[in-house]
Amino acid sequence: QVQLVESGGGSVQAGGSLRLSCAASKITYSRYCMGWFRQAPGKEREGVAAIYSGGRIGYYRPSVAGRFTISQDNAKNTLYLQMNSLKPEDTAMYYCAAADRDTCSLAPDEYNYWGQGTQVTVSS
Repeated sequence: QVQLVESGGGSVQAGGSLRLSCAASKITYSRYCMGWFRQAPGKEREGVAAIYSGGRIGYYRPSVAGRFTISQDNAKNTLYLQMNSLKPEDTAMYYCAAADRDTCSLAPDEYNYWGQGTQVTVSS
């Protein structure tokens, strides 16, 4: 069973930065997609960024493009999300997810495994 553990969340003021990490274990697929998602209270879960295993190009939702950067360290089996210029509307629980598929998307339904989440709160 794939295991994903997020860390790095916290509270920051608008304009600040945070770096989320996701430690992955027991991924046996040769090709997979890793993604970051978020869910604010009363809202649906939405895709934030995704990256293909072994790749360097990330896919982003428009509202975070240019501010967030997804990356991975395959040697450490760790996924990262660098978040800069944070805004109050970025406040949410952030989840790491994995999908055993050949292409990446930001659709939550396409992901098989999920972490427990880490809270990000941005104050104005």
